[in-house]
Amino acid sequence: MGLLNRFSKARRGVFGHGDAASAADAQYLANWVHGHLGVEAYVEPQTTVTPVTVVLVAADGEWTRRPVGGERGARRLGEDLHIPVYDVRKTGYPQRMRDHDARQKILRKRAQGA
Repeated sequence: MGLLNRFSKARRGVFGHGDAASAADAQYLANWVHGHLGVEAYVEPQTTVTPVTVVLVAADGEWTRRPVGGERGARRLGEDLHIPVYDVRKTGYPQRMRDHDARQKILRKRAQGA
């Protein structure tokens, strides 16, 4: 079964409500993983404002975040894309992610000042 099949309307409980946005999120995440090196997934817990999300972090620290239909959806995403999945509550975010954000902030400041 392919990644998009797992998140289709026929399997509503796996990835959100099975709507078009969920399929679009799954496709986006798959494309992002294939376009970056050394990607790892970090599962973020549900909050009062957001559902369970996954943060994908590449080897260079670049990252992206999307909802994944719960922790089960995140684990399946990892299996389908052959990437490690960590619980951010246990591991925290990787330092390379914070370093990337700091570099981007410096670049934005330089661009505004030039």
